[in-house]
Amino acid sequence: MTHPDSPRSRGVDAIPVAHTPPGGWRRWPPPVLAGCDEPPPAEAPDLDGYWRTVEVVVDGEVVDDHPALGHVQRIEQRGDRLVVTAAGIIHDMRCDGTLEHGVHDVAEFDKTTPIHVVAAYVDGVHVLRPQGLDIEVRRRRRGDHLIWDYLGFTAHLQWLAPSSLDPAAVGDPDDVARLSPPPRPAAPTASP
Repeated sequence: MTHPDSPRSRGVDAIPVAHTPPGGWRRWPPPVLAGCDEPPPAEAPDLDGYWRTVEVVVDGEVVDDHPALGHVQRIEQRGDRLVVTAAGIIHDMRCDGTLEHGVHDVAEFDKTTPIHVVAAYVDGVHVLRPQGLDIEVRRRRRGDHLIWDYLGFTAHLQWLAPSSLDPAAVGDPDDVARLSPPPRPAAPTASP
């Protein structure tokens, strides 16, 4: 067995918490949790990978020209850590239900407004609760899709590639958004 802190396999505790660089990133950064193979908790949905928004629903209606269409996010999921990298931000968190270990970074909309967010897995759903706001952002699996409940819309995302893929290996790091998705099995369903 490999020691969790060896170069071949590091535990989540050995990897420093990542943050959004000042002004946000402009080219996809490498994966944060590379080299870690700790499995997520049993109650966590399988969200690991690069995901692209393929459908957006607002008030029960599909919106064909919504700005979130085509949005790509990388979700790394190891141990109780989850890292969302997308749209210039890196939100690194522990999904333990505490503010102390949640997201302490900047908001996506301006890359400067500080945010503090509790992260947890609740009934097979990744739930984010920003401090001081009465909202939740939720991610869960439905078959082959990731369902992302965000502010004012629900997005359906298609899996593109494993999160361990370094976008630099694709050539132009922005090409990760254009990857053709290989077949991926549906998330396992809970037995009754």
